[in-house]
Amino acid sequence: MLEEVIKFLNPSAGKCVVDCTLGLGGHSIRIAQALGPQGRLIAIERDAESLKKAKENLKDYADRCDFINDDFRNIGRILPERGITEVDGFIFDLGISSFQLDDSRRGFSFQSEGPLDMRMNQNELVSAQDLVNSLTENELMKIFQEFGEERFSRRIARSIVFHRPITTTYQLRDCVLKALPMSYQRQRIHPATRTFQALRIAVNRELEALETALQQSIEFLRKGGRICVISFHSLEDRIVKNIFRSSVQTGKLQLILKKPLEPQESEIKENSRARSAKLRVAEKI
Repeated sequence: MLEEVIKFLNPSAGKCVVDCTLGLGGHSIRIAQALGPQGRLIAIERDAESLKKAKENLKDYADRCDFINDDFRNIGRILPERGITEVDGFIFDLGISSFQLDDSRRGFSFQSEGPLDMRMNQNELVSAQDLVNSLTENELMKIFQEFGEERFSRRIARSIVFHRPITTTYQLRDCVLKALPMSYQRQRIHPATRTFQALRIAVNRELEALETALQQSIEFLRKGGRICVISFHSLEDRIVKNIFRSSVQTGKLQLILKKPLEPQESEIKENSRARSAKLRVAEKI
């Protein structure tokens, strides 16, 4: 949803914009071009490998970019450390990138075998392998219920505990499949999707980080500044919707989009992972 983000964020010469989820720099290249040499782009990425590639992709605009290897939950510290008190725009493109998902060494996907890791920041101590091999059945069930909205959370948690130790993505995938009825396994979405999503969210504390970062971002927006958020599942979208709604009620924001914008069919055909994306936009008043 690159074109939609650029349209609503409306970066222009001399402005200051924060890309809270830099990834490989897809949004930031267009933003940096629009900001010009007098503008400033604060590019935050918690994944050091992604950040390295993004720096190369943005090398022509390095004069206006601050590259930061950190968690966007720390916006309240990151911006003041750089003397920034007001920002013209924020972009959050949530979830996991294709670059991360396609790297079997990172352990995010059940479609290729690799170590059961799932850490976006490799310096973090706790991996998905640590969680599946140390948590109780009830603790695992709670993760799958809350972060995956998985109806068979108890059966999956019990299967994991029975088959431990589990060290690879395929081992975890097979545990999930063994726990589910055959009818459930024939659904359009792979039956392990929710389990892998839930563990990734738990490992990286994604929902907690999102709530913190959104609240802080709203405070840094200057009047007329906009915040754009792309979410990929209902848990993320619910947090964004509720925080925006609360900020509208308190007179801090106005909604630019009354309902979330979804990708066009042409984009979904080019990138099937975009099918669940939702864009919400609000403006500081």
